[in-house]
Amino acid sequence: MIRLLKGNKDSATNSRTRAINQIKAILVTAPALLREQLEPMANNNLIATCAAFRIAVVDCPFAATKKALRYLARRVLQLEKEIAELLEDLDQLTQQACPGLRKTYGIAVDGAATLLVAAGDNPARLRSDAAFAALCGVSPLPASSGKTNRHRLNRGGNRQANATLHRVVVVRLRWHEQTKAYAARRMEEGRSKPEIMRCLKRFIAREVFHTLAI
Repeated sequence: MIRLLKGNKDSATNSRTRAINQIKAILVTAPALLREQLEPMANNNLIATCAAFRIAVVDCPFAATKKALRYLARRVLQLEKEIAELLEDLDQLTQQACPGLRKTYGIAVDGAATLLVAAGDNPARLRSDAAFAALCGVSPLPASSGKTNRHRLNRGGNRQANATLHRVVVVRLRWHEQTKAYAARRMEEGRSKPEIMRCLKRFIAREVFHTLAI
């Protein structure tokens, strides 16, 4: 159920992004009067303004541009409504499937759905936290050279799960005191930011695995 609704939500999100990009592209070549009115607007105001356009007859480029913008803006609003409804459903389903995952710091509805789908699609990869880390593309890969002993980020694995863990790391580095203290300590030891983020992603993958395994 989560996989089906998550796929619909991702599709709607991608369509919304494309529609907004189309609006921005139309504004580049729109009549000057319309462009000067709309270009300074933030996205929300821009969409609301375009959706409210009234065009009686399409008899000139100005009217055609306004009508095209209205169609796209109303498409964006419809997609936003659909995304909100899907997130409500996913909220309930992820809470039912693994309430502990939703309580994990930095993991919200979309991230929980992504990780649950990744785990559900690969049950054989849940035999250990190392296997789950490899599935998410956060297992360390040797990158030593000469006297330097180090590891690098893994570019393989499930990229959506990897992106989710990356977002969790970013959130924790900004708001989570323990994570901030850990990063500061590792910086003092001479570790680079990518190395610190790799370690944090691996730690979070272990935390998620044990939460899923409960």
